[in-house]
Amino acid sequence: MVSVRSDSDAPPPSDPIALKILVAGGFGVGKTTMVGAVSEIKTLRTEELLTEAGRPVDDLHGVEQKRSTTVAMDFGRITLSERLVLYLFGTPGQERFWFLWDELARGALGAVVLADTRRLTDSFAAVDYFEHRRLPFAVAVNCFEGAERHPPETVRQALDLDADVPVVLCDARQRSSARNALVALVEHALSRSARPDPAPR
Repeated sequence: MVSVRSDSDAPPPSDPIALKILVAGGFGVGKTTMVGAVSEIKTLRTEELLTEAGRPVDDLHGVEQKRSTTVAMDFGRITLSERLVLYLFGTPGQERFWFLWDELARGALGAVVLADTRRLTDSFAAVDYFEHRRLPFAVAVNCFEGAERHPPETVRQALDLDADVPVVLCDARQRSSARNALVALVEHALSRSARPDPAPR
């Protein structure tokens, strides 16, 4: 005889797990766009207009139409499942605001590093930052219109990434595409946390 479980026998619902994720990368690579595309809440943005005073320090090559920039962070939230919620923190891309990265990275599970193949060298600073802090990251190549498309393995070699670092192609404007990049990061970070720590040298 099959027994039917009553509602009173069911385990109490548990709160979803909340994870902090950074969306990082160079100036004008699409971080604000990505956070806005996937967020289920109205995103918090700290953008200021670009001015003539910033021209000597802001490299607009490849993003000449850009009119504003993030000066502190972008913030959004996406629910991946009943058990998992991501809180997204977009970092500022300009070098003079990099001092904020340490505070934003505190308590983060990992980061998605957005890359633009037209200005791939702008990704090195973010890659170095997360490698040195041993914070899991994935590289998401933002497929801008008019930019050359390269296979993920070509991008991996160009950025000199370890073999286990996920490299995915994405369109930061599209929710499903940006979401896939976040899922790739979470899976990578959780798999890394399940491995035993390497023995000290």
